[in-house]
Amino acid sequence: MADCLGDILDNIARIEGYSDGLDAVGLNQDGLRRDAVERCLELICEAAYRRGDRAAEVMPDQAWEDIRGTGNRLRHAYDRIDLAFVWTVVSERLPHLKADAERALERLQANGKP
Repeated sequence: MADCLGDILDNIARIEGYSDGLDAVGLNQDGLRRDAVERCLELICEAAYRRGDRAAEVMPDQAWEDIRGTGNRLRHAYDRIDLAFVWTVVSERLPHLKADAERALERLQANGKP
């Protein structure tokens, strides 16, 4: 589980770097950063998928089905991705996911669980 949380936190940090100083319009206009953000979101969603129901055990306040569903949308409906949705995830949902993942990782490490 700790490896999954590490992947989530690593990709959130990448997204923070890629989106630093941008708003939704700026992200939309910078294709390179938009692509990087979307790829990192895919990786976050994949980490959530790999953990399955165990993710909810350590972070019950997250909408894991929605997170996994976002990954499916990014991979399979990429041509219909609404940038406003991506920006909402980046600006509003990732900070909460990051805080939860940090707390969960600290608990796991304190209990000696990998």
